[in-house]
Amino acid sequence: MSLSSRNILLPILFLISSLGVASNVQVGDRSSLADALPSLSEQLLRETSEIRQLKILRPVPSSVQSRAEIERMLAHHLDEQDPPQVNRATNLFLKRLGLAPLNFDHRSFMLKLLTDQVVGYYDPEQRRFFIADWVDIAGRKPVIVHELTHSLQDQHFDLRRFERWPKDESDAKLAAQALIEGDATLVMTFYLWRNPGQIFALLKTFGNGLGMEAIGSAPRAIAESLKFPYIEGSAWVRELHRRGGWELVSRAYSDLPRSTEQILHPEKYFARELPVEVKIADVSPLLGGEWKRIASDVCGEWGLALILGEFLPEDLTARAAAGWGGDRYALYEGPNGQTAILIITVWDAEPDAREFFDAYSQRVIKRYADNEEVIERLTADGAYRLWRTGEGLVWLERRATSVIIFEGAPRDLDWRRLPGRRWASFQPPRAN
Repeated sequence: MSLSSRNILLPILFLISSLGVASNVQVGDRSSLADALPSLSEQLLRETSEIRQLKILRPVPSSVQSRAEIERMLAHHLDEQDPPQVNRATNLFLKRLGLAPLNFDHRSFMLKLLTDQVVGYYDPEQRRFFIADWVDIAGRKPVIVHELTHSLQDQHFDLRRFERWPKDESDAKLAAQALIEGDATLVMTFYLWRNPGQIFALLKTFGNGLGMEAIGSAPRAIAESLKFPYIEGSAWVRELHRRGGWELVSRAYSDLPRSTEQILHPEKYFARELPVEVKIADVSPLLGGEWKRIASDVCGEWGLALILGEFLPEDLTARAAAGWGGDRYALYEGPNGQTAILIITVWDAEPDAREFFDAYSQRVIKRYADNEEVIERLTADGAYRLWRTGEGLVWLERRATSVIIFEGAPRDLDWRRLPGRRWASFQPPRAN
């Protein structure tokens, strides 16, 4: 569970939505499109191979799909990657942190967003490129190049391995998505430089406002995470390309970025600055016998910035999340549907921890209009604060380079049990 889709395929589809959203204009029948697609795909695959400097190891078949067929494919992948219990935990996570309205359903939103707008995709399982039967393919060449880049990535680096990612390492998975999508986006950019006339087709799409309404209606944290692999990913891959050309980009598939921190700060990737592994303690006994842990994952620098950014200015959140060293959260559900979240963070240095602690304090005050501060106290190596809110207690503690967040705890919890509690253990980063 994370702020972004868990599926590698779905963010691939999202760029298609943004750049090549379907219009209501009919551009021809399905048979004509099916006849024209193979030769155009073959031509664009050769050009994509030349730009990306990856040999074509096998042909990439192409097919036309109807809206109903695309919707069935999307529903299948969503169900596979986010089964009901995972989708439910995602919804509870978003709502617990104030990142989505109470009536929001993650799966329904994603299915509608993608079904309404996707015009094509590459499927690593079938090794086939698909395009919707209602589009003008001549005006979608940059999008096809983007997807055919994925086919070359798959031939050389095996994209299906990314679908087998551990369920509780979403930050590292989002970093891998940034490599994949940043790579394809940079290839598409180089294609546009070669073929500037194609820029006007994209400008026309944006000029019509197509594709922007649906993403504009998304909760901010979800919208920003969907865009992350393309925007931040392309900047990161561009830096790799600047330093070592396509050869260095290709090497990154065997030396993956390990965190969104490395994507946001490329120098940390080259310096091999890896995340600290956080092993979080189970606080079910502290909460009460009927509470149970329903999810655990990593927020990462990007995720923590989004959590802060829902209520604080962007420049402040970026500074406060920088200096991230590692984190892990655990989401708990009580007997009556109430939720609590424990987030353990570790920072590069004490000033970084202090800055995040101060920013999160501001977030609590903004997030809960009914907040009542119970206590604020300095300690030998940090400080702690406790608020009482209509949604439970919020405990915030700084100890040297770590910051502990315990949000949504029962109001009758004896907070005197919290200072100095052993919340987690930290392990040095593991090499690739």
